[in-house]
Amino acid sequence: MRASAHTMPIYKNQLRIIGGTHKRRIVRFADAQDLRPTPDRVRETLFNWLGQDLTGKRCLDVFSGSGAHAFEAASRGASKVMAIESARAVAQNIAQNQKLFDLKNLSVVNADAFSFLASTQEKFDVIFLDPPFAQDWWTRLAPLIERVAAERALIYCEFAKEMIDFGTFVRAKHGRAGMVHYHLFANNESASEPR
Repeated sequence: MRASAHTMPIYKNQLRIIGGTHKRRIVRFADAQDLRPTPDRVRETLFNWLGQDLTGKRCLDVFSGSGAHAFEAASRGASKVMAIESARAVAQNIAQNQKLFDLKNLSVVNADAFSFLASTQEKFDVIFLDPPFAQDWWTRLAPLIERVAAERALIYCEFAKEMIDFGTFVRAKHGRAGMVHYHLFANNESASEPR
């Protein structure tokens, strides 16, 4: 008897897309020691916060790793998704999955996140920040995110500690799963009513 998509085991080097056009598709990613994709339950909460449909949104997945957030956003109709990953092999893996799934709205940039954020001229409506777990880069990241955030942008952050503020952004939502705190920040105009 075949296991359903809901009971299929998720191994260390794979995850499933939980919503949108590519729901239940399996993303296989590099078995790097420092890759720890956001668990399904947390991603489900995040996309409930954002609204299930990201049609027309421009999304940026910084420190992309497995590409979990990028694939979810692309599957949910974002007009443009950019996945930024500095490790070449990991970026290539995201690009292979992008081609496999034929997600034309997703592109992969193999670059240092800080350099990309300092130089890009693009603006984004939704920004995912999941840096290496132990790195406390938030003070350094805040002005760069403010630079690339569109008006009414929403910023998702994962960190080992609870974050009350992030630059000029206001915390709209917060949750915790095990050792991970996850947050949704917004500018003042959108903080009162995250979708």
